[in-house]
Amino acid sequence: MGGRPYYLRQIYSVKIGIDTFACGGGKTAVGVYVTQLLKRIPPSGARFESFGWDYDRFVYSSAAPDIEFISRCRIKGNISNNLWHIFKYPSFAKSRSYDACFFPAAHKKLPFFSPCANIGVVHDASKLLINSLLACSLKRLDRIIAVSNCIKKELVERIKIKESLIEVVPNGIDHSAFYPRPRNEESVILIQPFSFRRPYVLCISRIEHPIKNHIRLIKAFEIFKMETKYPHRLILVGADSTYAKMVKKAVEVSPFKNDIFFTGHFPSKNLPELYSGADMVVVPSLYEGFGTGALEAMASGIPVICARSSSLPETAENAALYFDPYSPEDISARMIALSTNRDVYRECRRLGLERASFFSWDKCMERTLEIIQETVGK
Repeated sequence: MGGRPYYLRQIYSVKIGIDTFACGGGKTAVGVYVTQLLKRIPPSGARFESFGWDYDRFVYSSAAPDIEFISRCRIKGNISNNLWHIFKYPSFAKSRSYDACFFPAAHKKLPFFSPCANIGVVHDASKLLINSLLACSLKRLDRIIAVSNCIKKELVERIKIKESLIEVVPNGIDHSAFYPRPRNEESVILIQPFSFRRPYVLCISRIEHPIKNHIRLIKAFEIFKMETKYPHRLILVGADSTYAKMVKKAVEVSPFKNDIFFTGHFPSKNLPELYSGADMVVVPSLYEGFGTGALEAMASGIPVICARSSSLPETAENAALYFDPYSPEDISARMIALSTNRDVYRECRRLGLERASFFSWDKCMERTLEIIQETVGK
C-alpha cells in the first residue's frame, strides 16, 4: 500500500507538543537529540509544535521551520520553570489541545500532572536518584524511552518503574557530519577561533567533577607523557559545570600544564573537524547514559578508549579499548597501546567505523514516532 508509512497515517489527526525546556538551547547532548529529531519530523502526519524559553526560539525554529514554536515561562531560572511545569503546564497543554506531549529531557524537567498522554526520554538516571519529586513525575508518564539498556535497568531497579512502560531507543549519529576525512600532514589545525597543534588526545565532555573523571585523565596523560616522551597535547572540550575549578586546579599544578588546553563550549558544527584531527578520543566518565562522544569519534574514523562503566560497553561494544576509570595507570596504558601499536590502532579504527554504522537519527526518529502513535492510540 503506497503513501505515508503506517505509523504516520495513524497519527495524522493528532496534535503533539514538544517540551524544549531543559534541552540546553541545542548545545548539550539532549539539545542535539531534540534538534536532530525536529529536523526529521515528516511534513505530513501528526501536527507537532514545540514550546520553551523564548531565547531558544531561533535554535529550534531553525531546526524545523515548519513547526510552530510557542514561547512560555518568560521568567528565567530553574525554580520559576519548575513552578511553571507544576502549575501552568496543565492549563497550557489543555489550551493547545494536545493529544500527547513529548518530553525529550524527562530526566530533568516534567510536569506532575498532564491532561494528555505523555512520553518522556531519559538520557541520564543519576539525578532521578536524588530528586524524589521528579522520580514521582516520571512514574506518571504513559511511556518512557531510555536511550540505553543501562538506563532502563536503573529505572526498573532503582527508581522502581514498571519495565513494561520503558522501551530502549538508542540515540543516532549524523553521518553527514561525522565521517572519516582525509588525514593530511599539517601540524596545526585552524578551527576558528582556535588553532590546535597536532598530535593531540581529545576528550569531549562538560567539565564536571567527579562524574566526568577529568582529574584521573589528567594524571593518566602525565604518565603517558613521562613514559613515551611524545609531543601529544590533551584537549578538553566542554563548558564548565559542577566543580570545574577542581579540574582546572589539577591542570595548574600539572608538570605538563602547557600541553593541556580547555576550549570551553565548542560549536557543534566544528566538532567533526576537531575529531578528525585527533590521534585518539578518550571517554573517561564514571557515568554516561549513552556515550554519544564515543560513537561520533568512531564514525569519524578515530580510535576510542573509554571507561568500562555504565552504558559505554553497551554502546561501543568491542570497538573500543577499555580501562578501569579509577586507575590513571590503566587509562595511560591504553593511550600508550594506541599510540605505539599501529595494528591496534588500525583495528580499533576499523571496528569503530563498523559499530557506528548501526546508529542513525532516522531510525531513532522512526521508532520514536511509532511509540507516540502507540501511546496516543491506547
